[in-house]
Amino acid sequence: MKNQPIGIFDSGVGGLTVAQSVKQVLPGESLVYFGDTAHLPYGDKSAGAIQYYSRKITGFLLDHGAKVILIACNSASASAFDVLKEEFRDRTALIDVIDPVVDYLGTRNYSRVGIIGTKRTIESGSYENKIKVKSPGTEVVSLATPLLVPMIEEGFVFDDISNAIIRSYLSHASFSDIQALILACTHYPIIKNQISKIFDFGIEIIDSGKPVSAILKEYLEANHLLNDSGKSDDRFFVSDYTPYFEKVARMFFDGDINLKKADIWK
Repeated sequence: MKNQPIGIFDSGVGGLTVAQSVKQVLPGESLVYFGDTAHLPYGDKSAGAIQYYSRKITGFLLDHGAKVILIACNSASASAFDVLKEEFRDRTALIDVIDPVVDYLGTRNYSRVGIIGTKRTIESGSYENKIKVKSPGTEVVSLATPLLVPMIEEGFVFDDISNAIIRSYLSHASFSDIQALILACTHYPIIKNQISKIFDFGIEIIDSGKPVSAILKEYLEANHLLNDSGKSDDRFFVSDYTPYFEKVARMFFDGDINLKKADIWK
């Protein structure tokens, strides 16, 4: 079990931001990553559809030896996490990207925070409900930002188009006095600097990478599952090949990557 890979999945390139954080914290671990590029974005899909995709992908990652699985997608974490835990409880442990962020926020003592995410994540109320329990003194304002994922997946970053879209969303009046902004989508760290610039770099921008990696490390240590072989082998799968996915993956993981298409829906 120690030498088996960590499974990670997302609807596209966004989960690579989590995967990169995992490799920074746990450089000796192997990863097996699945990007469901055939069905992105998940944010405009029904809960039932997301649960179906997530079940299939979880089974695929287990077939490839995953010793633990990270749901590196907020929409899937909001809609499918509980379903996956119930269905796969005898086969693997699962970690979502929402609970670690909520736990981290509980250490910050903010009075007002903003949340941006996909329609599915925002409409689920997952963050708001959990923050009310963990940090009852924190006021939460949330906004669905559905154009950001397709914008990022199409490669529109660090340009006038992306800056205009980001500014249009984040100029919302309810965000004028927030102390922190939660990026409730793993795609959004790719444009984290652009987002921070809108607020003149004056608030904390919180993404899931570090909190999730810390929880994962704690789990592996507690269950004696840290890879101590000195060897790691990262594998990347997509359900539909896109040049942009490979470009971003190479950017995050430096050089050649083992990228394959896997049509698991047949």
